[in-house]
Amino acid sequence: MNTSKKIRVVVAKPGLDGHDRGAKIIARALRDAGMEVIYTGLHQTPEQIVETVIQEDADAVGLSILSGAHMTLVPRIVDLLREQEIDDVLVTVGGTIPADDIPELKKLGVAEVFTPGAPTQDIVDFMRAGASRN
Repeated sequence: MNTSKKIRVVVAKPGLDGHDRGAKIIARALRDAGMEVIYTGLHQTPEQIVETVIQEDADAVGLSILSGAHMTLVPRIVDLLREQEIDDVLVTVGGTIPADDIPELKKLGVAEVFTPGAPTQDIVDFMRAGASRN
């Protein structure tokens, strides 16, 4: 891994979910681990998130979803990335995701799903390992 290039991660809150404490905690942990983090704020559309990924030349995107709309929002984001021929961005999802939906999200191309209680260090390690491969 080229250590001179910081891993760039977009942390985004798609949809109408208004709670971003967890996303901010993860963003801070990733920053503390030496990554460059772009936090998009609340109420982002899939289009806005993908545009940010492109503009920031991100290595990874972390989507934080608590609203239950993950099976609508995540496929849209993945589709938009594919339409833009972006296939080297690590896509992760965090939040209240039912266990039954996790295999489906992974089939879509999500690298990992982190549910509430996932150790912050596990998320940092996964992002570091996955983003550096791309």
